[in-house]
Amino acid sequence: MADNGSVRDEREVLRVEDLKVHFSTASLNGRKRTVYAVDGVSFTVRENETLGIIGESGCGKSTTGRALVHLNDPTSGRITFRGRDITRPGRAERQALRQNMQFVFQDPQSSLNPRMTIQEIVAEPLRAFGRWNGRTGPAKAAELLDRVGLPATARNRYPHEFSGGQRQRIGIARALALDPQLLILDEPVSALDVSVQAQILNLLMELRASSSLSSVMISHDLDVIRHVTDRVVVMYLGVIVETGPADEVLDQPAHPYTAALASATPPSSPDEVRQRIVLQGELPSASNPPSGCRFRTRCWRADDVCETVVPVLTPVGGGGRSVACHHPLQLGMPGVRKDSAA
Repeated sequence: MADNGSVRDEREVLRVEDLKVHFSTASLNGRKRTVYAVDGVSFTVRENETLGIIGESGCGKSTTGRALVHLNDPTSGRITFRGRDITRPGRAERQALRQNMQFVFQDPQSSLNPRMTIQEIVAEPLRAFGRWNGRTGPAKAAELLDRVGLPATARNRYPHEFSGGQRQRIGIARALALDPQLLILDEPVSALDVSVQAQILNLLMELRASSSLSSVMISHDLDVIRHVTDRVVVMYLGVIVETGPADEVLDQPAHPYTAALASATPPSSPDEVRQRIVLQGELPSASNPPSGCRFRTRCWRADDVCETVVPVLTPVGGGGRSVACHHPLQLGMPGVRKDSAA
């Protein structure tokens, strides 16, 4: 049982309920304004599952991921890990939590200390939690490097001596040092060449297959999400607009915004015909989101209802799919007609 008395799925690793992350900033005239970076998102992650979070820049996906490990503190909402409420952990609880939840950063160069050898970088979390000793430590570091496909001889070198893909492997090795149960990966391959991206993605899939590791993959690249995730959450301007099995959501989107994202990906074969949906207008400000449906200012299906009524996530089509839209696209349609988009 969860600590609030509700029945919890025993395979559930993480539960996020109505998470909000707001920031207060000062404008040019000195007045304070609130940025609603994340404004009420809910999802779960099960054991040995990879959940994808997608959306364009500014949608709140990275802020959500950072809030899970308290790099950004939640404004409100609830986060539970293995049934324990970790929304506002104390110092001791936060230290214990970091052993079970680790973060892999987007930029493999700036996230590694250039003055530390690779062994020192990998050993740092082990030292912080009293798991390092001079006799067995080097062997543990070599084991971690081998696990991510790097030779043991790499341990005495420095980050600048490695390629971008190798540095990302080092970051993953550091994240795995404490044997976490959950990895949060924030755009882990976006700064890498395509061939190197494939190597890192295959590595992540191998790590998942060899353990019960769960992960949250944050990315704007839908091909990456399709390749490695089981379920996907689509975010727009701080809220979730669609969720469900990754292949189903990306192949037959129910929300117009998801359809626009999917239409922007390159065809998987020369014979595939895909109608590009070009959204009109700019992404609204997260400090002044539109009333009603937040996507309505760029949506070709919007009407008066969309302007006044906030859509809620509603099951659609079965199979665990939900969409927050007053006028969802019909599932099973081969695509969106050319004259449908503004």
